[in-house]
Amino acid sequence: MSRQGSRDTAPEVAVRRLLHASGLRYRVNVPVPGVPRRTIDIVFGKAKIAIFMDGCFWHGCPKHATQPKANAEWWRAKLDKNMARDRETTDHLRAAGWTVLRFWEHESAEDVARRIRAALAAQQPSPGVPDVPCEP
Repeated sequence: MSRQGSRDTAPEVAVRRLLHASGLRYRVNVPVPGVPRRTIDIVFGKAKIAIFMDGCFWHGCPKHATQPKANAEWWRAKLDKNMARDRETTDHLRAAGWTVLRFWEHESAEDVARRIRAALAAQQPSPGVPDVPCEP
């Protein structure tokens, strides 16, 4: 397990390249505020958007997760803890006012990047529309 990469995975890098090519700037592997030893894969700080690229095996993808046969009880407990930690992290960030987006590693990078851009666009006010109503 120590050789298993936890950051800069191929799906994550593919999404980051598409976001960067779109002119978006972000931070990577940022610590979760107020929670030790947890990081957010991609962060848009001003918009308070946290993006996680979850691996199918490690995070329990409903379509692609597999169950190891050797030492099955230990693995089940380990993977269940991972999923509980994911829920706890998401709840913590949402309570702090963050938008949390989670994607599976099998999702297409283009689709993920499109959904991230849409979330960013939803956070920004429309140009030409005043925030405060104009007085007559």
